[in-house]
Amino acid sequence: MVRIAIVDADRCKPKDCSRECYRFCPRVRIGDQTITFDEETGKPIIAESLCSGCGICVRKCPFKAIKIVNLPDELEEECSHRYGVNSFKLYRLPFPKPGVILGLIGPNAVGKTTALKILSGELKPNLGRFDSPPDWSEIIKYYRGSSLQTYFEKLSKGELKVFHKPQYVDKIVRVVKGSVGELLSRIDEKGILKDLKDELELSSIWNREISVLSGGELQRVAIAAVACRDADVYLFDEPSSYLDVYQRMNVAKVIRNLAGENKYVIVVEHDLAVLDYISDQVCIFYGKPGVYGIVSNVYGVRVGINIYLDGYIPSGNILFRREPVKFEISPAESEWKAENVILSWGKMEKSLGSFHLHVEPGEIHTGEVVGILGPNGIGKTTFVKLIGGILKPDEGFSNPLNLKISYKPQYLSPNYKGSVESLLRKTAGDKYGTSWFKTEILGRLDIAGILDRDVAELSGGELQRVAIAACLSMDADIYLLDEPSAYLDVEQRLSMAKIVRRLVESKGAAAFVVEHDLIVQSLLANSLMVFIGEPGVEGLAKKPMSLKRGMNIFLKDVGVTFRRDPQSGRPRVNKADSWLDRYQKSIGEYYYHSVGKEK
Repeated sequence: MVRIAIVDADRCKPKDCSRECYRFCPRVRIGDQTITFDEETGKPIIAESLCSGCGICVRKCPFKAIKIVNLPDELEEECSHRYGVNSFKLYRLPFPKPGVILGLIGPNAVGKTTALKILSGELKPNLGRFDSPPDWSEIIKYYRGSSLQTYFEKLSKGELKVFHKPQYVDKIVRVVKGSVGELLSRIDEKGILKDLKDELELSSIWNREISVLSGGELQRVAIAAVACRDADVYLFDEPSSYLDVYQRMNVAKVIRNLAGENKYVIVVEHDLAVLDYISDQVCIFYGKPGVYGIVSNVYGVRVGINIYLDGYIPSGNILFRREPVKFEISPAESEWKAENVILSWGKMEKSLGSFHLHVEPGEIHTGEVVGILGPNGIGKTTFVKLIGGILKPDEGFSNPLNLKISYKPQYLSPNYKGSVESLLRKTAGDKYGTSWFKTEILGRLDIAGILDRDVAELSGGELQRVAIAACLSMDADIYLLDEPSAYLDVEQRLSMAKIVRRLVESKGAAAFVVEHDLIVQSLLANSLMVFIGEPGVEGLAKKPMSLKRGMNIFLKDVGVTFRRDPQSGRPRVNKADSWLDRYQKSIGEYYYHSVGKEK
């Protein structure tokens, strides 16, 4: 049995504790040097070979900074990288192939970005020997017989030209100056900038300075900057972040066009529909976030995503999720009764600067989740704020005061002073500490481990989960959630969808959810509101309609078709201009259609 001991350097505060990990360790008490302390930082160093795995230090640490995990002995031989003593370990690596787009799927903090850094040459795999790293000849020998042998041989000799689109595009403004047009014109090595300018909708920001761009604009510029380079390896880390559905499909098409006979393309993506559309093959990452990650074998994209949704890898007899994710292949259309209307609104008009929003009359019922779809800048957030009473319409409906509203905004700012626990105690009230709260809020949103953290110190994903928890823990008639899947990995998105649907049904409440991830919307929504118009100029919010009808209208506008996977029932994007894509467009069935059995 191999033991992994992790000490979270950010959480460990040796000056504010009594060294409980050392004082209560049974092996230390019998004289072993199982725990020592770094002379500079004062933080503990746990000797994994001496650790008994009793877990006492894990329970006694006042800051929850220690994690101990046991793994099979044979896995240790496959360690590809470790960052340092008592730090994260990655087992195995993805096997890229030229001409094949490889997708990487898995939760955050299990090694996907680490794998990309290794394949880009930014990080040299140390095979777990952080104290005596191997040279390239030893690394190449270790991976002999696999496609990584050839890949690392070329990488070590500088024969691979690699370009990497990083995960955090907001950091680009720190190192890049000038306008969008100037930047991209300088690096256009393939002469395709004119096409990229149209495909990625860059014309409107062409003369803007990089420093003033929004997250979505930076994302599209970063993707264009990589796509226009003449490279051997293209790496994309979460290319759909900040983008609406239209932009995601355009980006997917751009990335697919990069795959050539001798080109490697690897993509990390949490939007399953986008990952499915982009990729030819996938690798699954699983493990314990922040502790260790394991890379699966390579699978065909359909089989790989279905295995991920099942939470079970048959080849290794590995169960990494308790519950499989299933979709209804033929979802029954909900029949809403007039007596169950919780809120109805009439025609509304709202102008914000040069933008004008028109809203059709509609209604929402108890137990109903209305999904909201449309491009960025079309008025979705404005509508949600009108329903919540945050904005007042210029004409028409105004939210009645007797309805209790809980609102999770699109843009989160950690302005709350205090811990996560104090915030949730405030929003949940008497419900805090109940079995429902522990299971549905803390459990499904994976918040128990960060309750003692200050809200101001949370990462983007942590802050999003806390914001969702705070919104859903409040006692309300209507819940408003604006882009709740932003910054969340696949696991967290699926959990969020389940809790919203279950909460609304069990409480007899209702919810409006603005969401660009179509897989999440298909799990969440009973009905859809589709927003159409010209972004930034004029928007029309159509009244709620059935999920299938709404998806058909929306996808026709996007120009893509979906089919249902016969095994999992999940929506899958048809490849552009494929036989099924052309057929579904001809009969007007854009959302889903079942033809035969897929292989």
